[in-house]
Amino acid sequence: MNEKKTLFSAIQPSGTITLGNYIGAIKNWIDLQDKFDCIFALADLHTITVRQDPKAFRKNTIEAYALLLACGINIKDSIFFIQSHVPAHSQLSWVLSCYTQFGELSRMTQFKDKSQKHSDNITCGLFSYPVLMASDILLYQADVVPVGADQKQHLELTRNVAERFNSIYTPTFKIPEPYIHKNGAKIMSLQEPLKKMSKSDSNPNSYISILDKPDDIIKKFKRAITDSESSVRFGEGKDGINNLMTIYSCMTNKSFDEIENEFSGLGYGEFKLSVAQAVIDKLTPIQTKFTELLSNKDYLEKCYKESAEKATYIANKTLNKVMKKIGFIN
Repeated sequence: MNEKKTLFSAIQPSGTITLGNYIGAIKNWIDLQDKFDCIFALADLHTITVRQDPKAFRKNTIEAYALLLACGINIKDSIFFIQSHVPAHSQLSWVLSCYTQFGELSRMTQFKDKSQKHSDNITCGLFSYPVLMASDILLYQADVVPVGADQKQHLELTRNVAERFNSIYTPTFKIPEPYIHKNGAKIMSLQEPLKKMSKSDSNPNSYISILDKPDDIIKKFKRAITDSESSVRFGEGKDGINNLMTIYSCMTNKSFDEIENEFSGLGYGEFKLSVAQAVIDKLTPIQTKFTELLSNKDYLEKCYKESAEKATYIANKTLNKVMKKIGFIN
């Protein structure tokens, strides 16, 4: 019997988790738990590249942890920990920063984008956080890492740094492969369907939060930008409808052909309400479970402490190898 491969993935606990996050990442995490040995993290160390209010940061972290459990992370089969609870991440990040070229980090497109958005706070951490991301992955000898289009560059850097270290010393790190999920849908803004759905959008009608109330979800879908036609079909120049069809497909597992047949002869108004209802049907049980978990802080603490212990054991095995090969005294 073949052993399962190890999969690593992380998400930042930086406030609102959107429907785009759920469809593009979290829903896939849940589906992958049967196929891989999954190690998931709340990347709270990455979050502080943008200045955080301490009280809100703590609240966001615990709520994000509860919400991802509510979405379906199975704590018995998967490891799901809070990144800052495993000191090896920070330690390996410093070590690997000494094996990462300045030019490599300078070419990271996300640094350029984020430094423009936060021009008043361009820190060394913002510049070097891809090294911390590489450490997150390499500590667990991950075989595969789920990646979207905006993370491919970071995984390529991770592979380069691992190969460089392996060639200087002896093979130490597994070289992780990207995992492109077959349902790796990219969900766009409801108001500007050429832009990715984002919680940082100044217009709250542009995104659905996983915790939005049903009435708010219906209102937001009713206001979603479409086109001047009235036929529900996937096609060029129909970015708004294409986005709504993608969401409906992900919520119902129906193909685009099935959706077109279902709404043949019906207008956009009826289609928008059906998309909203499909989203509500999917999110309501998650919201109920989230409220239940959040009221049980002792259980949450037990989950993230036990997961941190398991993660620390795996991470320290890799870190100790690295330190020994470089020549640090044990």
